[in-house]
Order: sequence, then structure tokens, then C-alpha cells
Amino acid sequence: MTEPLLISIVDDDEMSREATTGLIEAFGLVARNFASAEAFLGSGCVPQTSCLVADMQMPGLSGLQLHCTLIKSGHRIPVIFITAFPDEGLRKRALKAGATCYLSKPFYPRVLLDCIRSAIGPWESGPDA
Repeated sequence: MTEPLLISIVDDDEMSREATTGLIEAFGLVARNFASAEAFLGSGCVPQTSCLVADMQMPGLSGLQLHCTLIKSGHRIPVIFITAFPDEGLRKRALKAGATCYLSKPFYPRVLLDCIRSAIGPWESGPDA
């Protein structure tokens, strides 16, 4: 029996974090959420995370800084960046750093699902294409 895929959500905005968590769970995946990059890094969930959904702009470490910290520590987790403040320069930097997707809030649920599939591929218990 394989372990369920864990999607970790890091977003300082509580409403956005909870909504994204609920959406991912509705896709049939296991989701954990964190209010900051630092909380995620200290959680013990990093090795189990199959995909990271991270806000770009947060107090403390930004989403991009979190991604770079993970890479430097040997954790190459597929990442989907989300932002309420889209910026073309940041989008280019995020994609150049290896992001799977860069989404502007609000985003359509199907777009997030497609990004997760791009990041980790289809999963056994997930919804039909």
C-alpha cells in the first residue's frame, strides 16, 4: 500500500490557506497547511511533501525564498506559487527557479488541479481527467 500524497500549503492569509486546503482535499488528496515558511520548515512534513503550494509574498521568508531554501537543503519538491499581487518579473523568476505553475489569486479550481497533476502526475484516488 502506497502512502497518500501530501500537498503542503504555505500561505499567511488564513482564508486563502483554508480554502486552498479544502479544495485540495476535495480532489482526494491529503493536505496540511502552514501560516509561514518557517512553520513549514520546522514541521517535520518537508520529507513527506509531494507538492508545495506556496504564497509568493509572506512575512519572513517569501515563497521563492522558501523554495530556494528547500533546494539548498536537498529537498526538490515540486512547487506551485500563488499570489494576490501578480508581477511579471516575479513570475519569470519563479518559473526560472523551477516552479511548476505561478497562479494569481483567485484561481479556478481546475487550474490548480492541472498544476498539481503537472507537478506530481495523476494519482490513483484522484478525480477523473
